Amino acid sequence: MLIGREKEQKMLTEAYRSEESKFVAVYGRRRVGKTYLIRESMGTHFTFQHTGDYGGKLSDELFEFSASLREYGLTEFSKPKNWLEAFELLKELIRNSTEKRKVIFLDELSWMDTHGSDFVMALEWFWNGWASARKDILLIVCGSVTSWMLNKIIHNKGGLYNRLSFRIHLQPFSLKECEAYIRGRNIMMNRHQILECYMIMGGIPFYWSYLEKGSSLPQNIDRIFFAKDAPLEHEFDDLYAASFKKPGPYIKIVSALGKKKTGMTREELLQATGMADSGNFTVRLEELESCGFIRRYRRYGMKERNAVYQLRDNFTLFYYKFLEEKPTDEHYWSNQIKTPQVNAWCGPAFERVCLGHVSQMKQALGISGVLSEVYSWSCKEDASNGVYGSQIDLMILRKDQVINLCEMKYSGKKFAITAEIDEEIRRKIVDFLAVTGVHCSIHPTFITPCGIAEGSYAGNVQNVITTDDLFS
Repeated sequence: MLIGREKEQKMLTEAYRSEESKFVAVYGRRRVGKTYLIRESMGTHFTFQHTGDYGGKLSDELFEFSASLREYGLTEFSKPKNWLEAFELLKELIRNSTEKRKVIFLDELSWMDTHGSDFVMALEWFWNGWASARKDILLIVCGSVTSWMLNKIIHNKGGLYNRLSFRIHLQPFSLKECEAYIRGRNIMMNRHQILECYMIMGGIPFYWSYLEKGSSLPQNIDRIFFAKDAPLEHEFDDLYAASFKKPGPYIKIVSALGKKKTGMTREELLQATGMADSGNFTVRLEELESCGFIRRYRRYGMKERNAVYQLRDNFTLFYYKFLEEKPTDEHYWSNQIKTPQVNAWCGPAFERVCLGHVSQMKQALGISGVLSEVYSWSCKEDASNGVYGSQIDLMILRKDQVINLCEMKYSGKKFAITAEIDEEIRRKIVDFLAVTGVHCSIHPTFITPCGIAEGSYAGNVQNVITTDDLFS
């Protein structure tokens, strides 16, 4: 059962029903459901499909491509010596097909592009020199090595430049989609439990597929991550190895970001990783961002070059906190609930969930139709000017001259605003107005799972966003 993905399904359906040949690229991080989307959307309408072999040599890739050709009906041919010959055989298969629409699906495209194989050149020749001139071909390509897909297909500067009919960047599930997914599998979890699961797994459908009904969330997490031979025991290494052909530098970057809750500037990252200040470093940051592992955002009032990078991927954050040095206790998660270590992780993990659901937060505030931008902001203490020194992780600047100053607080019950918290918010507002000189209304806004408790300071909060709002 395909959950969500309405926009992506519509694009694939439009490409299928077109009276012209179409070229579609689907990309996104590993395990996000790219192949499943394509196969569910196309059903049995494949003239040919093939998946590249991870780590295979050119001869291995051509052998398996030949096997796929035979599987789909091309029998009398010699094994191709190169990709040009392989695509010539694919053309013959297509010519022999009696189907009205010829759907060609090439999965894990980057794995076929072995060193010196000229695979991309052959693909360009196949599409530009033959397939695009016909009216009946739908070519769908897909890959988990997002960096390769971006460089070789999406942003290709050669023969495939501007040749794509559709680009589908498949994003992780939202909280609402994860809820629909587990409901479809008859797994009983309330929204707070779904939120906690999302804090660990993010919106990656493959991870959620390991949940078993009849087990509590802690029992599921123990079995999936901490048990002996747990199914996702090696997922971190597999994830980055499958996403980047040389994962070492990328892991070094996310490792540095994993130690800094508020994120780091490019200069700070260079210093922390010891990597060279070069175009390659910039490209790696862009690729990590495109994969959804990190996010890039601006601090209010700062120039673009002072942008901040922050670890975004929930699973990676969980890995660095609990799995990098895997505990020997197979029931670790069940035994660690409400411990200081888990409580310290909950705050940053909940913030990542909130930052991935800003559109839902805007909807809850009733400003979906109002032009707005999202920033963070900070300032250092300056006693001579009455500045205390503040950090604001999320603020929404609205065209209607209102700023929502957002406080993201994780709690398993209604959050109580104490005198200290109230004073901290007041200081942030004073600092922001004094340093920036803006003339807007500041609305203190709390995002907290269960809402805020009644109390002396609750009335100073202008807006409250709860778990239910994030599920909208």
